[in-house]
Amino acid sequence: MEYFNFKKINYEGKNSTNPLAFKHYNENEIVLGKSMKEHLRFAMSWWHTLCAEGADQFGVGTADRPWNKGDIISAAKAKVDAGFEFMSKLSIPYFCFHDRDIIAEGKNLAETNELLDIISDYILEKMQETGIKCLWGTANCFNHKRYVHGAGTSCNADVFAYAAAQIKKAIEITKKLGGENYVFWGGREGYETLLNTNTELELDNFAYLLKLAVDYAKKIGFTGQFLIEPKPKEPTKHQYDFDTQTVLSFLRKYNLDAYFKMNIEANHATLAGHTFQHELNLARINNVLGSIDANQGDMLLGWDTDQFPTNVYDATLAMYEVIKNGGLHKGGLNFDSKVRRGSFEEEDLAIAYIAGMDTFAKGLKVAAKLYEDKALELFVENRYSSYNSGIGLEIKNQNVDFEALEQYALAHDQIKNESGKQELLETILNQYIYK
Repeated sequence: MEYFNFKKINYEGKNSTNPLAFKHYNENEIVLGKSMKEHLRFAMSWWHTLCAEGADQFGVGTADRPWNKGDIISAAKAKVDAGFEFMSKLSIPYFCFHDRDIIAEGKNLAETNELLDIISDYILEKMQETGIKCLWGTANCFNHKRYVHGAGTSCNADVFAYAAAQIKKAIEITKKLGGENYVFWGGREGYETLLNTNTELELDNFAYLLKLAVDYAKKIGFTGQFLIEPKPKEPTKHQYDFDTQTVLSFLRKYNLDAYFKMNIEANHATLAGHTFQHELNLARINNVLGSIDANQGDMLLGWDTDQFPTNVYDATLAMYEVIKNGGLHKGGLNFDSKVRRGSFEEEDLAIAYIAGMDTFAKGLKVAAKLYEDKALELFVENRYSSYNSGIGLEIKNQNVDFEALEQYALAHDQIKNESGKQELLETILNQYIYK
């Protein structure tokens, strides 16, 4: 049975007007010595693509997906069939999943784990048939009512134990499917009010949960990269993994920084009051840029809308950071994006993915040209050239004390600054995008 009434999506070039064709994503095109496919490492999100049906807090679902029918096992297998058909037709090389995306819970934890074994066997068969791989897996420790007060940060020790057991199984399934990463998103790891919250205990417990995961991964030989996904709010008022710098402080406090990198999501960055590039930049310069959740938010709305990315400007600056990072390595670009509630046809999913893939393909090409020409880097190097000699070099090498700096300042107190040329640089960036 075919679930999608369209043929394999092909590259037709930038002048094509076919909505079911790539205009910029040509997977075999070489950019900076690697194919686009290698640079971008696109992934399908199991949850938004196969599970979501357009429901929101004000209304029921609008999409009647033909694969979301039947008993637990038949519905799960139908989702697998639909997902691999979709990925094959769009040449998407990876997928990402939560444990509860690939199959629903059973009547108890033991039965749920058995169901996960059954469906992961079926997914593995499809992976072997198609060559499609698993970018990362994770555990949904936020949806069920047991997690009302959090998972690793719950006030209830029984919930902590259940979350640990669920994460243990999710790591096992991710390893079984050859997952190159495992993500921790602290879905309800935060608080609504400090009036009933012991933040010290909650953070200590969350760190302990991560340490247990590291130890277990070593025990079973899971060599995938562990990732943490920062998010400042939603569903709790304050999430502990607020942004990259907050997560880094947490990891360093608990001596976990050697084991974790970041999974940066565009919409989460804007919720934190940052740009997407800011979060990628901070992750890159701290050597923790692991993977990317590709989406965008609506600047007029204050919540996580998870829209498909269509902003070439943001995609260009994102790929500029990725290029400077030497690539995404084990990571990739996962479309943690959902079609709008009014876009309920199966074709809409394909059109949305094509738009997102083309946006990042265009961004990659522009960023590569910027990088090759050193259009921005030469200006930045010159702007900080005072640190290449004299007192600046002494400061850079940390070879000077307050007394010496005071003596220098007394002799050089007529300071002249130069323009930062922000408008010029923004004009140059636009020129590269418009080419």
